[in-house]
Amino acid sequence: MKNGISGHTRVCGIFGYPIGHSFSPAMHNAAFSALGLDFVYVPFLVEPGNLPAAVEAVKTLGLAGVNITIPHKQAALPLLDEVTEAAKLIGAVNTIVNRSGRLLGDNTDGAGFLRSLEETTGFAPADKTVLMLGAGGAARAVAIQLALAGVKKVFLINRSRERAEILAAQIAGKTTAKVEVVPWPDGKNKQCLREMLRGAELVVQSTPLGMYPEEVLTVPLPDNIFRPGQVVCDLVYNPGETLFLKNARHAGATTVNGLGMLLYQGVLAFELWTGMSAPVAVMRKALTDSVC
Repeated sequence: MKNGISGHTRVCGIFGYPIGHSFSPAMHNAAFSALGLDFVYVPFLVEPGNLPAAVEAVKTLGLAGVNITIPHKQAALPLLDEVTEAAKLIGAVNTIVNRSGRLLGDNTDGAGFLRSLEETTGFAPADKTVLMLGAGGAARAVAIQLALAGVKKVFLINRSRERAEILAAQIAGKTTAKVEVVPWPDGKNKQCLREMLRGAELVVQSTPLGMYPEEVLTVPLPDNIFRPGQVVCDLVYNPGETLFLKNARHAGATTVNGLGMLLYQGVLAFELWTGMSAPVAVMRKALTDSVC
C-alpha cells in the first residue's frame, strides 16, 4: 500500500491457531507496498470450532483470499466450492482465493518447495530417488508434488508407520512413483538406512526435530550417510542451519533449509490473489529480516 488503508483496500490474511508466530504478514505487506497495490494482509486467530464461520466470512466480507495454516489445512478443504487437483491429492489446502463469491482452495506448499529447490540447486526431480523423513502435512505436500513431478522412487521413514503407509498408498495410487515405507531408525536397521540414504539423490527432513529452541535435536541417523552430489533439505528454517543440515554440508552435500519453501508458497499465493508477478526479492528480504 502506498498511502495506507482506503475505502478500496482489498484484504488478505491467514487463518491459524495459534497465529502470532506467522511471518506471512510481513512478507505479503512488503510485496503489496513494493508494487503499490491497495491490499493489506492481516492475521486471524481462528479457533478450530470457528473455522466454518471464518471460511464463510471470506465471502461475506469480500476478502480477496487467505492462507490456511495449522491446524486448519485439512479441515478447510470440504468447506470450499472448488479445490485444485494438487490440493485434492494432498488432502489439504493452504491458500483460498475468492473468485466473485466462489472459494477456490489450492495447496502451494509442494509447488513452493519444488520452485525453491530448482532456484537454489537446479535439482530436477524426474527419474530421481527421494528419501523422506516424516509423513506429516508438510511431508505430504512435498512427497506428492515430487511424485507428480516424476520421481522414480520414494522411501518414507516416519515414527508412526501407519501414517507413512497411508501416505505411501496415496502416492502409489495417484502417481507412477514407486514407494517403500522404511522403519524409523534404530540399532537394527541403521546399516540398511545408510545404503538407502547414500543412494538417494534427494533427502528431505520434514519433522520438527532441530527447530528452535531445541536446535540440539536431530533425526537419529547412522554416521557417514551423506555424500557429495546429494541434495539434502530440511524444512525447518529457524535456525537457518540445523544439525541435520550441518552434518550433510560437512559431508559435501548441497543443503537447503525451509525458508525457500516458505517464500515460494507465499509467492504463488500472492500471484493467485493479485494476478500479478510477485516481487520475489522484496518478499525474500522481508522474510529473512523477520526470521533473523
